[in-house]
Amino acid sequence: MNAQEQWIAFLTILRKEIKRFTRIWIQTLLPPAITMILYFVIFGKLIGSRIGDMAGFSYIEFVAPGLIMMAVITNAYANVSSSFFSAKFQRSIEELLVSPTPNYIILLGYVMGGVARGVAVGFIVTIMSLFFTKLSIHHWGATLFIVFMTSVLFSLAGFINAIYANTFDDVSIIPTFVLTPLTYFGGVFYSISLLPEFWQQVSVFNPILHMVNGFRYGMLGVSDVHIGAALIGLTACVVILFAVAMNLLKTGKRLRA
Repeated sequence: MNAQEQWIAFLTILRKEIKRFTRIWIQTLLPPAITMILYFVIFGKLIGSRIGDMAGFSYIEFVAPGLIMMAVITNAYANVSSSFFSAKFQRSIEELLVSPTPNYIILLGYVMGGVARGVAVGFIVTIMSLFFTKLSIHHWGATLFIVFMTSVLFSLAGFINAIYANTFDDVSIIPTFVLTPLTYFGGVFYSISLLPEFWQQVSVFNPILHMVNGFRYGMLGVSDVHIGAALIGLTACVVILFAVAMNLLKTGKRLRA
């Protein structure tokens, strides 16, 4: 395939992915917005008013970046894992794999579809958060980079999960038993400076902590981790997962009958 044909193939996959989640927006875009509103009401208004300030900001202002990032992570992951597994389950992915479409075009198409949903939900949650608190951008570059790369990372993770999954139940195992605990212990609702020294050291090994704090730095200018290390680590994780996903596509492991 020449460059133009590859571009058309990429846009076709991407368009299909975007139409997929926008067509059923009541299931894909509305629930995260409602869930985040509940978080803002419960943790921001009810509980936050009793907690007081954190890191020099009101509690609801402090948790807002974390809630936005949590929405981005879960939706980018869910979009690719469910979409690719459905294609695998229906055997339609085999037709794509035997076509002249390069593997990296297939991967990029699905990943960017996940990025589109993650960013869309993140934008919706950001708009919703303005009804509860004021938001500002401390560093535009860091903010946009963190959002994009985090969406890419968890889209790739969802892609790999879909490849290894044998049933629809397998698709939900990682979000339930890995992603959710890491997110809740990733500094979304608190600063790790409140933890004992031992648990602060343990928390540093949670990758979501670095993403949440990187995004919080971009919006508020405060972070519990070194922002440079967070950006480098995030980029390295994206490269590693991209290489793993490409290898799985190349070998056809768990994809071809």
